[in-house]
Amino acid sequence: MPRAVPPPPNRLLWTPLLAIAAAAAAVEIPFLFLGTPSGHDVEFHLYSWLEVLAQWRHGVIYPRWAGLAHFAYGEPRFIFYPPASWTLGALLAAIFPWRFASPLYIWLTLSGAGVAMFLLARQWLSRRDATFAAVLYAVNPYHLVIVYWRSAFAELLASCLLPLLLLSLVKTEADPRRGTILLGTVLAAAWLVNAPAAVMIHYSLALLLVALAWMKRSPRLLLHGFIAVVLGAALAAFYLLPAIYEQKWVNISEAISPGARPGDNFLFFHTGDADHDAFNQLISWTVVTELALTAVAMWAARRWRQKNREIWTLLAAWAATCAAVMFSISHPLWAVLPKLRFMQFPWRWTLCLGVPFSFFIAEGVKKWATRIALYAACLGVLAFLWHHDQSPWWDTPADLREMADNIYTGAGYEGTDEYTPAGADATALDKDAGRVAVEGGAPAAIHIYRWDAESKFFSAEMSAPGTLILHLFNYPAWRVEVRGRTVSAETMEGTGQMLIPVAAGMNHVRLTFTRTWDRKLGGWISVGALLCVALASRRRVAPNAAVKM
Repeated sequence: MPRAVPPPPNRLLWTPLLAIAAAAAAVEIPFLFLGTPSGHDVEFHLYSWLEVLAQWRHGVIYPRWAGLAHFAYGEPRFIFYPPASWTLGALLAAIFPWRFASPLYIWLTLSGAGVAMFLLARQWLSRRDATFAAVLYAVNPYHLVIVYWRSAFAELLASCLLPLLLLSLVKTEADPRRGTILLGTVLAAAWLVNAPAAVMIHYSLALLLVALAWMKRSPRLLLHGFIAVVLGAALAAFYLLPAIYEQKWVNISEAISPGARPGDNFLFFHTGDADHDAFNQLISWTVVTELALTAVAMWAARRWRQKNREIWTLLAAWAATCAAVMFSISHPLWAVLPKLRFMQFPWRWTLCLGVPFSFFIAEGVKKWATRIALYAACLGVLAFLWHHDQSPWWDTPADLREMADNIYTGAGYEGTDEYTPAGADATALDKDAGRVAVEGGAPAAIHIYRWDAESKFFSAEMSAPGTLILHLFNYPAWRVEVRGRTVSAETMEGTGQMLIPVAAGMNHVRLTFTRTWDRKLGGWISVGALLCVALASRRRVAPNAAVKM
């Protein structure tokens, strides 16, 4: 697979890095005048960051239970939502003023995506063209939609992995052992960043792997790909195994409820919901713009194809597949292929399309005036859609302060339907209810000593046996001790609240969110996989190499 001669390592960085960082910063210029974009997922992510930061301050290093979700009834959000994005967001919120956390996250993520694209493109393109490809990838139209309309911060972070997926696959061909380790690491990172993106990345790998193995006449590549998939799953098992096993304890099917199903989100599909259809129009025209420019650039790069047939074919196949699965003709595939429906939105494949889009334009369009004109046309399409179909929403500093206040005061925030414990109904809750009450309203002296996200301790002095109703959803991972003895909590029908039977007299009650067996096993699998990677990565020293004293 012919490539450009790589430059000396020390001369690789500054100009491309500055160009990428400047382009990522330019995306945020409107923030100075309009505020912080408040897209579809903004509250989910920002509240997660604040919740994690609050739990860190109470000594919980890896949160599992979001104690303030559903207005402090809680949910196991951090078991199911991958940790990379909320860890990065919480770190930024811990270091910088809260109002800067989201813009800094966006800037870092776009910059990281550009750097990853540069590392890929530099394998075949000149430094100048690779820099352009990196800048274009960082600020491509779909990324702008994520920033301004969706606020899908984890999905945006996953864009950093897509160029590395193709790069690691190519390295697997050249150096199977090291390439397989790198590929497995990228796949593990995908699981830890965003589950829908991880599904998309694994299907992309299958496509690219089969295509490359066929062109190279090398079935052995398929074996290395399979090993990388297993390695990636093992490295991420501390998250992945609990997320799979504990799905039966929550309403996970709500993730693909009406409006979030693939069938409702193909390009140009109309559901009758005005807001849904307005955004679908916006994303559909954005995608069509990228597809059209990718097709034109592929044709323009036809001469480059003669010397770089394999990479051209891989990128073209990837782009064609992305295009095909976003239209309703592919609906049977979404119903049949495992877990594909949990991607929810077929237009999410535009995240992958960004790699061939940027690569082909950088190679096929050499004149800077034409490059600028093409990108200006993309911005023009977005500007038209902004004003014609759906304009972004904005959070003011007061909105951000309100979010922080809801965490610091313990008032909480709305939860997530798919992470609500099974049998619970968030719509039937009294968000102003006390932390502990007695069923039937019988008199009791309640004293709260500790009420943290994953640890609670209180006393209830009862005049007669009764049942305590907690401001807390029941979940199998909660261990309940009354008077030092473990008891089985019950679930209140209709709401899903935890019920604890107590005897007459003084009852000291302690609740602990425990590490269930699946979390323990997943952690040990990840540790074992990490040790295997460390051993396999050790450089072999020649047996007769001279040792200088």
